[in-house]
Amino acid sequence: MRAFRVLVPTLVLLAACSPAGNSQAQSTLPAPTRAVPTSALTMRQSFAPVVKKASPAVVNISSKRVVRQQVDPFWELFGLGAPRDRVVGSLGSGVIVRPDGVIVTNNHVVEGGQEITVALADRREFPAKVLLADPRTDLAILKIDPPGGERLPALAIDDTGDLQVGDLVLAIGNPFGVGQTVTNGIVSALNRTADPSGDAASSYIQTDAAINPGNSGGPLVDMNGDIIGINSFILSRSGTSSGVGFAIPSALVKRVVETAVGGGHSLVRAWLGARMQSVTPDIARSMGLATPQGALVADIWPGGPAAAGGLRQGDVIVSVDGKPVVDAGGVTYAISTHRIGDAVKIDVRRGHGDETLTIRAEPAPASPAREEREISGRNPLQGATVANLSPAVADQIGMDPFTNPGVVILNGGQGIAAQAGLKAGDIVRAVNGRRVSNVRDLVAALAGGGRVWQITIERDGQEVTGTFQV
Repeated sequence: MRAFRVLVPTLVLLAACSPAGNSQAQSTLPAPTRAVPTSALTMRQSFAPVVKKASPAVVNISSKRVVRQQVDPFWELFGLGAPRDRVVGSLGSGVIVRPDGVIVTNNHVVEGGQEITVALADRREFPAKVLLADPRTDLAILKIDPPGGERLPALAIDDTGDLQVGDLVLAIGNPFGVGQTVTNGIVSALNRTADPSGDAASSYIQTDAAINPGNSGGPLVDMNGDIIGINSFILSRSGTSSGVGFAIPSALVKRVVETAVGGGHSLVRAWLGARMQSVTPDIARSMGLATPQGALVADIWPGGPAAAGGLRQGDVIVSVDGKPVVDAGGVTYAISTHRIGDAVKIDVRRGHGDETLTIRAEPAPASPAREEREISGRNPLQGATVANLSPAVADQIGMDPFTNPGVVILNGGQGIAAQAGLKAGDIVRAVNGRRVSNVRDLVAALAGGGRVWQITIERDGQEVTGTFQV
């Protein structure tokens, strides 16, 4: 699990970072009916039938990667400056979603992994390959190949959207590497936007089922034994469960699985083509809205889906597909769960009247061309992976697609760029006073050489210039 420790309730990602250790889908249970327990007897009823169905499909995942450690420059004076490699392991969980060995887990469980091993509930182990890894959703799809074409236990993904606050749920995973563990709780809230990556276009299921490091990638299941979410992170002061856990909703999980099984190596999200801000109490009063919920359209991308569908600047989006949205992130998330080409119904408040629009789900524009490359040579950007910034690239890495074009850092790498503090999302605007607008400009500017460099980057909307000696 991802983990952050501060003096306030902390986001903890659930992959245990530690040395890595070592049939058929079962029939669907009768659809449960919601009912409040009426006696001590009903409160003592067991979750065992649900666990019996779900647990065979839950797996343990170990991942190993090699990290190159840079040596202090002081030791280079004595010929001891060669970088040294260190093997780092992580432990997490996953769930089989297809009998042919397709597995869902968290991206942070396997990110950078050069050797991934899946241990089934019956303790058999298989090497796994990554079909798709999507950092923005923190989902990864793996594939194992059991011998003889064996059909494995698999769980269905419930994307019906009828989940309610108060529903009973079970979290199944491998906390602290102790082995498969089941905890129970309820759905504490829906559509939470707390995200350790800072991505506003997120929506999570909140649960009080105990989730701890090592639970990452394991399923959150309902009383029918179906997947309603993938456990991802917690809020905690201690780094262990405090009853505030978050799971990625099944609707998004299903989209990612479909993409991977269809041969896609990355998730192409449906894009609205509008810049929005969440409705505040002042905006709600001025628009005659009963509550400060929804998203105010601040800008429209020319020729984009929103423009083609009749959305206007100043409209307030109050629901998508008939479901109310709380804020701008909720709108972006609801759109992103659609397949490309889907017709999306959007209800808006326009002036003091209401309108219903139909918008066609489309991918974000991929112009200018990506031209991704890793920077080499003795310069402050060495080791970084960069690309031309288009709305598609911006959307992929969680940036504002309306950001002016330029050269964006996709990954700081492990070289000089990382040591200099450059990171993913930084936009390189100039090198030694020379403005750069694309990757070719940047490569040409870096070819000049030298030991002292001035690099201008844009971070969080602000341009800053730093001086680097390499």
